Amino acid sequence: MKSLLTYLFFFLMITTELNASQQLMVKTKYLNQPVPVLVFKPDNYNAKKLVPLVYLLHGYSENYQQWSNTIDVQEMANQYQMIIVCPDGFVSYYLNSPGDAHSQYEDFFFKDLVPLIHDSFNIDRKNIFISGLSMGGYGALRYFIQHPDYFNTAGSTSGALYPDYSFYQKVSRQFWSNDRLTDDLRRVIGDPEKTSWNAFSIVDLLKKHSEFKRPFIFDCGTADILYKNTTQLKSVADSLNIPVTFLSQPGDHNTEYWSKSIQHHFVYFKQAMLPSDADY
Repeated sequence: MKSLLTYLFFFLMITTELNASQQLMVKTKYLNQPVPVLVFKPDNYNAKKLVPLVYLLHGYSENYQQWSNTIDVQEMANQYQMIIVCPDGFVSYYLNSPGDAHSQYEDFFFKDLVPLIHDSFNIDRKNIFISGLSMGGYGALRYFIQHPDYFNTAGSTSGALYPDYSFYQKVSRQFWSNDRLTDDLRRVIGDPEKTSWNAFSIVDLLKKHSEFKRPFIFDCGTADILYKNTTQLKSVADSLNIPVTFLSQPGDHNTEYWSKSIQHHFVYFKQAMLPSDADY
């Protein structure tokens, strides 16, 4: 009870009303800093009515505002009648770091953020979804595979799904002309000479969780540097008899592409919705 009251007090103290959206700052022992979070409610939100929930995760080098800078998130909340939560993932890759005790993002997400959202809003627990772009696409699929009982389904757009040191060094130099991506991942995952980065890939995760057979959606633009890795996931999912939806469409690794691709995810989520009293 004390924990709940602490959550609610902190929630009320730091909430800024922006029409139907709210900005939170969530304290946590799992990270070395508080986490900014944007929450978008439908304009007609009724606390007595169960509402579906979507978590939207941002990409590497961006922050919790990336999605609101890419699409009209409030309009999406209104159109689909869903609460949309956009947390800051920093450069965590949404992982619990094996070597950094102050970078335990997955613990923050499920032990701090999830309870806070459920304590603060009337969430339809049968219809909780998650998606993200690039690094966020990785986080979304990782969380769905490892916590399938919490989510209805998930999506990834332009997902950075296969952390390989040599390939990510190439990506880093193409986008930032330096090794910032691999340097950050070295801090999160570990020295690539001592830790297998490939073991953190979505492909390896699916193979480890052989019992996982839940459907999800993912996509990538054909001009995206991550396209080849994305098609590899499709091949592996097919071989494991996982009923995925893969959209291959024109586009690159940029805002123009994501502003369109995420629309497909919300349509997919809407079609996947279950009656509130249904079982998976």
